[in-house]
Amino acid sequence: MRIALCQIDNTVGDLPGNSTLILQFARDAAARGAELAVFPELALTGYPPRDLVEKPSFLQRTQEALQQLVAASADLPLGLIVGYVGRAPELSPRRATNSAVLIENGRILATQTKMLLPTYDVFDEWRNFQPATHQDIATFRGQRIALTICEDAWNDKQFWQRPLYQNDPVESLVAQGADLVITINGSPYDIGKRAVRRQMFSAMAQRHALPHIYVNMVGGNDQLVFDGSSFAVDSAGNVTASAKSFDEDLILFDTATMTGDRRESHPTEIAATYDALVLGTRDYLRKCGFQRVLLGLSGGVDSTLVACVAADAVGRENVVGVAMPGPFSSDHSLTDARALAENLGLRFEIAPIVGAYDQVLAGLAPVFAGAPRDVTEENIQARLRGLTLMALSNKWGALVLTTGNKSEIAVGYATLYGDMCGGLAVISDIPKTMVYDLCREVNRRTPGVIPESVFTKPPSAELRPDQKDSDSLPEYDILDGILKAYVEDLQPPAQIAEQLQLPIALVREIVNKVDRNEYKRQQAAPGLKVTSKAFGIGRRFPIAQRFFE
Repeated sequence: MRIALCQIDNTVGDLPGNSTLILQFARDAAARGAELAVFPELALTGYPPRDLVEKPSFLQRTQEALQQLVAASADLPLGLIVGYVGRAPELSPRRATNSAVLIENGRILATQTKMLLPTYDVFDEWRNFQPATHQDIATFRGQRIALTICEDAWNDKQFWQRPLYQNDPVESLVAQGADLVITINGSPYDIGKRAVRRQMFSAMAQRHALPHIYVNMVGGNDQLVFDGSSFAVDSAGNVTASAKSFDEDLILFDTATMTGDRRESHPTEIAATYDALVLGTRDYLRKCGFQRVLLGLSGGVDSTLVACVAADAVGRENVVGVAMPGPFSSDHSLTDARALAENLGLRFEIAPIVGAYDQVLAGLAPVFAGAPRDVTEENIQARLRGLTLMALSNKWGALVLTTGNKSEIAVGYATLYGDMCGGLAVISDIPKTMVYDLCREVNRRTPGVIPESVFTKPPSAELRPDQKDSDSLPEYDILDGILKAYVEDLQPPAQIAEQLQLPIALVREIVNKVDRNEYKRQQAAPGLKVTSKAFGIGRRFPIAQRFFE
């Protein structure tokens, strides 16, 4: 059988638009000779729908959209597997199910409901969906298909040392006499995950001696970026068909010859991460109805990276960079910002904050009388920049992109209501050291677009004379090592200090900064997730608490 793997970029709740997209890909698949077109998890409704599934109107309109899709596909010479939000059985604790249908000739041949509902990291499906109590083989044109939905295929007991669930739906369906395994997915990207998926599905295909097909959605939905990267493996575990990453695609896999289309992938994870940021930014703006963006362009490496991502995401004509020199800004900050804007072809504006800063200080002088200068005066500058950007956002109808990186946000070196003002935190999950790597990736693709001085000057917020980040933080390669161990790997300070051969006092200082600044992060703009543990929906710590390392 010739099977089309259809990785589409759908939008949560856009039932008519998603239906149109499914039919478009199905027709393309039929024109290429496919007998079955397979779409991702919740392709009809978008993923994750979260508490939309609590709305009776959402469930009703989803059922109507499914029936319309079934009818509209009646003239197609192939079958479709489509994920959607179903209605749970009467008297179930939850109203909805995460389900999929097999459609042919204007009728539903089979329905499968997800059994394993993840509740870790960014997932909270047990909150929203009623799990299946059993699953059955779906038969299509003589082929017995083990149809599973994402997490159902992620519990192989021989691949994982500590499986999360007692059940293994793939194993159970294969035991019913399956000829092949098809898994539809809404699996978000993080660094290294594409390789893990292939390793796991290859191992399962070898163990069951059956071909396995993995179809993943692509696109950005809020903080999550879905990379696609769909593939098929033969019964020996070899990847013989593979789709693009971070782009819609349709590839064919032939179960008779065990061969299919092959697309080139990213040469490095840094290259993949850059495209994840571009896709996540583009879809966040498009799906929220924005066309234009603006950002503070300081000449530093962080705003440089955000500007490059923005230009690639929405086109240089839709990006405005705003330099906001203050009383302690260096000359090279303005010249580097201007040079980058010219190289990228961005609109570049200068809006100094010196006059406003002096006026604010003058107005506060009677109240501040006798108090020494401290971080307060530094934060006033950052907040004047935030005020400036938000004013331009209102005037122009453009979304502000924040430019704080993960390292800064982790330890509280981002100012509330200042440089944290904005609608999307593009690089909030990018450690400072990786910011430099991603900027080098930009120059690899387009040599010289980022001035070399951006890489060589010491990082500085320029909020006081001769300020450098290293005045109050360890060098970023050291800081990022501590943060990865603590935030992503949840290691205690003593273990981190021993592993990285660092003073325990330094490690404790950094991790306590992380803990004390939870209140800031929970007021931040949504950020794009690309690491295994980002600040956002996948990391849930209390603000008011007294447990410190």
